[in-house]
Amino acid sequence: MSALESTLPVNTHGARVAVVHDWLTGMRGGERVLEAILDLLPNAQLFTLVHIPGTVSAKLENFRPRQSFLGLLPGSRQHYRRYIGLFPMAIEQFDLDHYDLVLSTSHCAAKSVISSGRARHLCYCFTPMRYAWDQFGAYFGPQRVGAWRSHFYRLVFRQLARWDAQTARRVDRYIAISQHVAARISRYYNREATVVYPPVDTTFYRPNGSTQRSYFLVVSALVPYKRVDLAVEACRLAGVPLRVVGNGPEMPRLQGMAGPDAEFLGTCSDEEIRDLYCKAQALILPGEEDFGIAPVEAQACGIPVVGLAKGGVTETVRDGESGVLVGEPSPIAFAEGIRRTTNTRFDPADIRENALRFSKARFYAEMRDSIEETLTASTDEASW
Repeated sequence: MSALESTLPVNTHGARVAVVHDWLTGMRGGERVLEAILDLLPNAQLFTLVHIPGTVSAKLENFRPRQSFLGLLPGSRQHYRRYIGLFPMAIEQFDLDHYDLVLSTSHCAAKSVISSGRARHLCYCFTPMRYAWDQFGAYFGPQRVGAWRSHFYRLVFRQLARWDAQTARRVDRYIAISQHVAARISRYYNREATVVYPPVDTTFYRPNGSTQRSYFLVVSALVPYKRVDLAVEACRLAGVPLRVVGNGPEMPRLQGMAGPDAEFLGTCSDEEIRDLYCKAQALILPGEEDFGIAPVEAQACGIPVVGLAKGGVTETVRDGESGVLVGEPSPIAFAEGIRRTTNTRFDPADIRENALRFSKARFYAEMRDSIEETLTASTDEASW
């Protein structure tokens, strides 16, 4: 199948399709994946817990998302996560009785939507609910929300974890964004998952001919679990310049610990980020990611990655060929990884070739097959 053919819509043979996404409050990696899925299902109806108009692309707005009652509650646009105890009720109130295929894109509650008995439910799972399982402290620990509120949220998430596991059987087939996530689906849901890696725009992200390699780069939300502090301290120890793209509550703390050659750029356009990739010596990924789109974008630009040897980056970066994998999350280990990178002659063409494994054309083809298989599966095959 050619790249052009793979972008054509799936032939659903008249099936009515509902696509369910957790929330539409900004354009992050999950929303880019959602756009690509809707390229394949242009006649789908889009449902979401909360939709803030103007915060997502025109492509997504054109689907006129239907939001749950959460979007009508006071302060939900700014603080929708405070209503997380109501997420189960909100996701279950959607009326999907008239749809033949439900496709959920889920990292929180979307996979628990209730579909009709005749409908097939395909879940593209970014990860099982992180806050309820193994990353509660990073989101709702005492240092984030205070001791009393952290205790309250812990009680809420114990209930959510039980609900999350109990509703795992509402999905007929799981697709995971990485082998790392497939293992988490097996661990928490006791379900198998096939892997379809997310799409990366390897046509847009490409080398621009620059030979300048004057700094190391971080592209990340500045939140605790991303561990950007490791990259900041490692660059200070290694004595190399650092550029940081992104915003978040960690910004003041990171600026306070940074060396004199660190520069915080805030939010940048895609074109600006591409230019920064092309002029960087390497991208640093200090946290554990379920997949990690930024490392693939950097490699598509011919730039190596210094990443923690855990999670999705172990599937996207080839140690010694397209980057350096660091064995432990410490500033000293990352400083050594930076030094190893500066002493290694990487081939930009080989690095880019590695990134092409995650192209949008490949995603379209694999998701097309998965959707068609789900639609045509017999009753006995409906649950993978």
